Amino acid sequence: MSRRSVRGFAVASATAVTTVGAVVGIAAADPAATSKDNLEASAGDSTLLADIPAGQQAQVQTASLTQQADAQFAQASAAANKSAEEAARRQAAQDAKSKKNAADKAAKDRDVETQAASRSTSRSPLQTQSQSSYSLAEVQAIARQIVPAGQFQCFSNIVNNESSWNYRASNGSGAYGLVQAMPGSKMSSAGADWATNPATQVKWGLNYMNQRYGSPCGAWSYWQSHHSY
Repeated sequence: MSRRSVRGFAVASATAVTTVGAVVGIAAADPAATSKDNLEASAGDSTLLADIPAGQQAQVQTASLTQQADAQFAQASAAANKSAEEAARRQAAQDAKSKKNAADKAAKDRDVETQAASRSTSRSPLQTQSQSSYSLAEVQAIARQIVPAGQFQCFSNIVNNESSWNYRASNGSGAYGLVQAMPGSKMSSAGADWATNPATQVKWGLNYMNQRYGSPCGAWSYWQSHHSY
């Protein structure tokens, strides 16, 4: 039998004894004894009955606090797990977006490189292929493809003054071609077709201006002072 059962049994027994004693006291017609016994029994009953509920109440309160703490811990853990999952989801989405942006940029860069290579390839035949004759517009278009854009106007100024963009121009001193190389055969270092291909003449003239004056604009600055270069 448990401690609680023993206490309950004791209470029940004490109550029964008290009741019997009270009856006997009344039957014996001993008012003093009856009153005294009743008071003592009542005091004993009050002490035992007050003790048991107080212990039970403490146990119930302890169990309730434990359950509340467990419930609060479970809620806090669930909230922490949910927050961690949400943070991981946002990070994964951000990483995926970054990878997509990087892939898009790489694809765009490849497209730009492909287009540039395509333009370069499409210009190559015009630069290198020799033909029987070239118009003024064709000669100037070839020069634009070879000379850097920032230097083209200076290069054009020199050519316009030297040969008027005539790639077969010559004079009695032996100067020849667009840039009036003297002698014209010096341009053979840029190609054997120097006499008939304006692309070869432009390449040679650009290289000459860069080496001697730093750039076509440097050559043009010198030309304006000396009318030659």
